[in-house]
Amino acid sequence: MLRRFPLLIVQQVRGKSQEFARTFASTAAAGKQEKWDLYAGILVERLPVVSKEFNELEKEFQQYLWRVEFEKSLKSKHELQHERDLKQAELLKKGQMEVDLDESVAKQTAQDLKDAYIEEINKFKFAPRTTADDAAKNVISTNRCLDETLYLLVEHKLGSKNHLLLPQGPRLEGETMRQAAERVLREKCGDQLDVQFYGNAPCGFYKYKYPVAARENSVGAKVFFFRASLKNGNVDQSLSKTYEWLQKEALSGKLNPAYSENVQKFLF
Repeated sequence: MLRRFPLLIVQQVRGKSQEFARTFASTAAAGKQEKWDLYAGILVERLPVVSKEFNELEKEFQQYLWRVEFEKSLKSKHELQHERDLKQAELLKKGQMEVDLDESVAKQTAQDLKDAYIEEINKFKFAPRTTADDAAKNVISTNRCLDETLYLLVEHKLGSKNHLLLPQGPRLEGETMRQAAERVLREKCGDQLDVQFYGNAPCGFYKYKYPVAARENSVGAKVFFFRASLKNGNVDQSLSKTYEWLQKEALSGKLNPAYSENVQKFLF
């Protein structure tokens, strides 16, 4: 009986292995029947132009840091000169110091410099943080929402409907996915859009099936997304008439829910 026990275990393990092999083979065979197109997608982002405004807590903390820095800092040359000027003025007032009139007239004191600096800074005006395109809600302009990141959506036709998506297109034979992404962006947006790709590796992935009526050689597309930063320019409207630059929060209102969920995973 003890000798037969190991034999039973071996037979059970062998049976399970054969069953697993048959299941794997059938799954692989089923997978071979489905052909997917490879697509390259591009996440084009217009990075913030200005920093965000501080909230009340941040402003209070900044003031605290400035006070600490001032209290612990050494005196500057300007401050030391100002102290010397005050001492000389006091000595002159008491008549304990001879004065060269020509030199005193030509001399520029630290107080004179300070008055000039104050006059200059009072003339300075900060540039506005909002633009005319903000007021007009011009979503095709990159000159808006200057303290936020904007993402490019371009209209694509899927089946019989048009959808706003990240720029994407099929990979051609012999291309790497990065090369496909660069070509697709030129074809969709034109040469006026100057961007910097971050690397050769995709930053995200999404797959979807075509409508049944549109399935000819492939059941769907697998999209590999590459990240790129806008350097200059905008979309050529002769190539893509409908496009938008949107903040992260606005993307979900424009994209398909499942597509939006995948895109949100690789947004900063």
